[in-house]
Amino acid sequence: MNLRISGVSKSFGTTPVLNDINLDVAQGSRTAIVGSSGCGKTTLLRLIAGFITPDRGEISLGSRVLSAPGHDVPAHRRGIGYVAQDGALFPHLTVAANIGFGHPRAGRAQRIREVMELTSLDATLATRYPHQLSGGQQQRVALARALAPRPEVVLLDEPFSALDTGLRERTRAAVITALERSGTTTVLVTHDQEEALSFGDGVAVMISGSLPQSGSPESVFGNPASVDIAALMGSVVLLPAVQVEHGVDSALGRISVRHDRSGGAESVVAMVRPAQVSLTADDSQCRASVVGVRHIGPVAVVALRTQGQHPTAISLTLPSHHTQSLQVGAVAGLTLDGGAVLYPASAAGRYLTDLEN
Repeated sequence: MNLRISGVSKSFGTTPVLNDINLDVAQGSRTAIVGSSGCGKTTLLRLIAGFITPDRGEISLGSRVLSAPGHDVPAHRRGIGYVAQDGALFPHLTVAANIGFGHPRAGRAQRIREVMELTSLDATLATRYPHQLSGGQQQRVALARALAPRPEVVLLDEPFSALDTGLRERTRAAVITALERSGTTTVLVTHDQEEALSFGDGVAVMISGSLPQSGSPESVFGNPASVDIAALMGSVVLLPAVQVEHGVDSALGRISVRHDRSGGAESVVAMVRPAQVSLTADDSQCRASVVGVRHIGPVAVVALRTQGQHPTAISLTLPSHHTQSLQVGAVAGLTLDGGAVLYPASAAGRYLTDLEN
């Protein structure tokens, strides 16, 4: 059954938090809602769960209305599982007792074994207590507990944010595998764009209580509806540009246009991703001065300033062994692979670095 959110708004007192949210989540899919802290994404998750009620709008699951004006299904009757940021395990209960909490006695032991296997939890962990588990194991126990009642939807509230980088990646991969195997419709909220893009089938972007774009990870990353969304979904290079017959002219030379979001604006900027820009020793589209090189383990961040009439700042992350010969003040060639997305220049002001002065 599809989860549908239609025209949902929510305020706390006089402070608006969500404004006219619309989102469809297909049955069996995994959707990530990504946004910065304080944008309202956790409030939306709590509305879906039934912990709070919307001021306006409707939330439905298939043909069943969960929330609407004058109608609200209690959280425990919605068939929705919830995994909190810290897991929220009961510290005085074993792993098995946490997973089976609230499950009918008949078939409980079998269901505990099933979801432990589903979430790759070793059977020997069943008698341990939460404080005897790693952070990743605790999160998988929390997921197993949410899956045990066979919910129609599982909600994940930034469940990996408290884990260190390596453990976060391994735990996320294990959770995604478990959700794929269970076929449960899942909604994740996160502030990590990489996590959102790798989580599953859909990405919805939340900015200041609104949800301006949703779609496949590829479409949201590759064709963001605004400069704000482009910057939220990853590092950007924004180039003042002049439209010509077969593309735009910019500090990186002539660039093809793959998506035009400028709305016919006379003054535009071209957005490309740093991964599209490469250093080269050969003749190239443009030349750039090396402003700084900062080594971070196996990679180096190279800060560049393009030469020409409209100098532009570019930051590239490259393997360290590719940057050994780069010195501050040196001149490097730059080439661009792929086209740009155009936006009105008026919408990009705060992201542009003025290097002319």
